[in-house]
Amino acid sequence: MKKITRILTFVLLLALLVSVAAACGKKDDKDSKKLTIAASVTPHAEILRVAAKELEKDGYEVEVKEFTDYILPNKVTTDGDVDANFFQHISYLNHYNESNKTDLVSVGGIHYEPLCVYGGKTSSLSDLADGATIAVPNDSSNEARALMVLEQEGLLKLREGAGLAATILDIEENPRNLDIKELAAEQLPRSLEAVEFAIINGNFALQSGLSPEDALAVETLSGETLELYQNVLAVNKGRENDPAIQALYKALKSDAVKNFINETWKGAVVPLD
Repeated sequence: MKKITRILTFVLLLALLVSVAAACGKKDDKDSKKLTIAASVTPHAEILRVAAKELEKDGYEVEVKEFTDYILPNKVTTDGDVDANFFQHISYLNHYNESNKTDLVSVGGIHYEPLCVYGGKTSSLSDLADGATIAVPNDSSNEARALMVLEQEGLLKLREGAGLAATILDIEENPRNLDIKELAAEQLPRSLEAVEFAIINGNFALQSGLSPEDALAVETLSGETLELYQNVLAVNKGRENDPAIQALYKALKSDAVKNFINETWKGAVVPLD
């Protein structure tokens, strides 16, 4: 009986030590000065590398993992494979959470990237032919933006009240009989050879060597649209106030990062105050 008691005592003590070690491990993770961030290649990863240099002054180490799509960065963040991500705007983040039953939150806005209309087979809006094909992003938040840009340029009219939830089904007037082709955002630059125009997200335009100087029209952002389409640092809920996450956010808002954005992209990426 004494032997059994000793064994039980040893097992309980071992379980307690494992529990304490696990708790310490969690605390170390939270307070760690090592950060792994998922980001799109351009401009987000480039911005993060400038922020990382600022963080190094305070002893932080930042690893940037680059992704070329809009799905995996949120998945690896939710799964805990990375500490945070930096690639998306608020509207897309909200839609992703709703569609995937996830609980990612914004730490804060860093910049915005206006959508631009780029010429493909046609090089001028004034040369647009009836029945022309225009490619737009197929994710709900960016498709609405693209349609609003077409409305901004007088090429179509959306149903009243459609706003930021607009889809091609909300096109009320299409006098030029435009063919709106929905494509994954990362495919839009490659589509230019096959369509008259494409409305392209800032990061994918930059990766393809395009800039607002090449654009035939640039999205006007203000008020609600500016609020919803600011690009944010995102984490799993509960981590937004971790010291390391807050240090990263502060570095992303630094003058060094703002100056880098303004000097590098000259209006294709606009830092937030």
